[in-house]
Amino acid sequence: MQYRIACKIEKRNMNLWRNDMKYNDLIPEMVVSDIEKSKEFYINHLGFKIEYEREEDKFVFLSLNEIQLMLEQGTDEELSMMKYPFGNGVNFSFGVENVEKIYKKLKEKNYPIKRDIEKRYFRVNDQILTPTEFSILDPDGYYIRITD
Repeated sequence: MQYRIACKIEKRNMNLWRNDMKYNDLIPEMVVSDIEKSKEFYINHLGFKIEYEREEDKFVFLSLNEIQLMLEQGTDEELSMMKYPFGNGVNFSFGVENVEKIYKKLKEKNYPIKRDIEKRYFRVNDQILTPTEFSILDPDGYYIRITD
């Protein structure tokens, strides 16, 4: 199974990068089964916006504040080797400012919640962090944790 991850790339050598944007050092690129369905989910359900897309490649670069994602519809060959849920064993954690708002929006649309919203407790060295979070699966089964 091949997983694609785009890391820091020399921008001067890549004609697909926008010069007016700051790119994260790690940007997940997720193979999806239906680019339109995935775009609809990330934009209309989670609030992402399109930074750029290449329709001929069935590719889109999305962002939500500091979160950056690339989605590309897999080829028939790639998709034949994958099974739902895609990204098995991978947990994407999206840090957002409006966890409750996103949760409410998903509930209003009857979108299935994998793990209900709750305040969690994590020890980090001498500190206890208490994020509010919930989890969902995207249309291809990628596990997404929405946290503040």
